[in-house]
Amino acid sequence: MLRLYDTALGEVRELEPRDPGRLSVYLCGPTVYSEPHIGHGRFALIWDVLRRYLEWTGLDVRFISNVTDIDDKIITRASEEGRDPADVALEYEKVWVDTMDRLGVKRPSDDPHATAYVDRMIELISELVERGRAYPGADGVYFSTETVDDYGLLAPGPLENLMAGARVAVDEEQGKRAPNDFALWKSAKPGEPWWDSPWGPGRPGWHTECVVMSLDLLGEDFDLHGGGVDLAFPHHENERAQAVGDGKRFARRWTHSAHLFAEDGEKMSKSLGNVISLSGLVSRYDPRAYRLLVLQSHYRKPMSLNDATLTAAQHAIERLDAFGRRFEGNVEPADPAAIAAFRERMDDDLDTPSATAQLFELITRANALADAGQSAEAGALAAAVFEMSGAVGLSLGGTAAEVDEHAAALAAERDEARRTKDFARADALRDELVAQGWIVEDTPRGTIIRR
Repeated sequence: MLRLYDTALGEVRELEPRDPGRLSVYLCGPTVYSEPHIGHGRFALIWDVLRRYLEWTGLDVRFISNVTDIDDKIITRASEEGRDPADVALEYEKVWVDTMDRLGVKRPSDDPHATAYVDRMIELISELVERGRAYPGADGVYFSTETVDDYGLLAPGPLENLMAGARVAVDEEQGKRAPNDFALWKSAKPGEPWWDSPWGPGRPGWHTECVVMSLDLLGEDFDLHGGGVDLAFPHHENERAQAVGDGKRFARRWTHSAHLFAEDGEKMSKSLGNVISLSGLVSRYDPRAYRLLVLQSHYRKPMSLNDATLTAAQHAIERLDAFGRRFEGNVEPADPAAIAAFRERMDDDLDTPSATAQLFELITRANALADAGQSAEAGALAAAVFEMSGAVGLSLGGTAAEVDEHAAALAAERDEARRTKDFARADALRDELVAQGWIVEDTPRGTIIRR
């Protein structure tokens, strides 16, 4: 069974499903106020790989990822552009979905929206007030963190060194009693969207939506709650506190993925100005190249990205595709030792770098065996490569492109030049094809060209 690092326990622990054969996962999704950047891409790919692997092992995975469609950032953008916040959220949710589709990320089993759960959030806040876990303040309702004995379980250090968890500055929240208390309900401000509540018109705080949605869709004691490491505290801790305060069993395991860093070593951040559009990346490079880079970096370690690494990954994808075409139609069963080694690596805290290295080792061995005429042995390793790559969402193979008559004639002429050992002519023909936008591959069957 897969073992993952549990942030709450500070160690790698085995996932033990609440329901045999099934796994329930909740992932904090996007706040839809702008285009996703490449840091979002790494985050989404890590969790897509995890989900696909769990499904490949035979588990029935219910994967929930929410959409925050009402938030300070959405309201700010709408105000700056003179638009309705709902229109802003709808626009950028579509951008998110389209970009994730291009990246090859599977859509969630459910994608609950914050605005659809406001009534449920009001119910939860009312219960917390009745239990003495929350209190009305001058500008909304706040959760009292001192009422939760183990508050700070997900924090990276002592609480006295950390500030409270609302997205706005502490001095803007005039109604709280203690620094680590956080807003459950925010009183309406002029021009902002609002809902009726027992505490007057307003809207929910950010930390409340995921508690309500995860428990509603997955039930108590669900298996895994995930997100970026920056969400562990205070966001996820504040979710957990509300569930505990309401007498509910929350997530069994907590797992967090690390940041993506820009070339200069700074974390991806809009405030730093080092944000690169994810849609721009997948337009310039094969999206599988980014997935490959994510696989080659452990999910709990920071990852850097630049044109050189993406170009190298794109070349590696071309190698994978060539391998896939070479063994297309292979009917050999997968080598069991190779599959067992792959599972061992993946089950060890999702060690995708080791698993990816194994994948390329198998490609080298399978090609060598095929060149030596050992087709059955090569086919078994090739089948393992196909199985493993599929398990992490890395499609390979492809087909030769449909070519026009002129390009086909150049490819045939190149094959003849190679047959007669006129390598200068063969190289010139390759250059001509490449200049026309073709990828040229030499295979035992001759020249293959594709886009």
